[in-house]
Amino acid sequence: MLQPSTLKFLKELAKNNHKEWFEANRKRYETARQDYISFVDSVIKGFCKKDADFETLEAKKCLFRINRDVRFSKDKSPYKTNFGASFERGGRISPFAAYYLHIEPGKSFIAGGVWQPDADRTKKIRQEVDYNWSEFKKIITNRKFVSLFGDLEKTKETSLSREPKGYEKDNPAIDYIKLKSWVVSTPLTDAEITSKDMLKKVLTAFETMQPMIIFLNEALDE
Repeated sequence: MLQPSTLKFLKELAKNNHKEWFEANRKRYETARQDYISFVDSVIKGFCKKDADFETLEAKKCLFRINRDVRFSKDKSPYKTNFGASFERGGRISPFAAYYLHIEPGKSFIAGGVWQPDADRTKKIRQEVDYNWSEFKKIITNRKFVSLFGDLEKTKETSLSREPKGYEKDNPAIDYIKLKSWVVSTPLTDAEITSKDMLKKVLTAFETMQPMIIFLNEALDE
């Protein structure tokens, strides 16, 4: 579980997103960040029993920076109002599928998959989904998977409007071949984040999406 004070800090940061306030509250930030690092470390230790790749991960290296890159953004707010951590083979900037934990008051979620891969990785995943559709379909229609995640995200941001070159409309896997990102997610309430069952909930979600992560990484390994 995370401390209520961590969520409180993020709520107040969202209302006071400027350097002067942040510097005046830096000690609170460091406390909140350490709380999140400790939780991420618990996730790593808990899930390495299911995934050997987690044994090489370090909690601090899984975290994203609090500072925003505002160079090309109209929003010049200097800080993110969330804590995010990405767990993947080879570290946070590796090309493989990842598990992700996002903590933000009222907007927290657990997610996983591959987000906007480059052209080469996109081609590999589409081919794998096409060639092994029966296997992929079995994964994403699993009762537990559907109950927790529903389906892979299909939006204008994550999917093409028509089939990519080389694929037919009547391909049984076409809705998943058209994807530009292969991701699933499930929301977390503020109450869940600070409950004693939080770690179990995260580990259960990671275990449920693990077959999909393995499938995607097998495609990327080729």
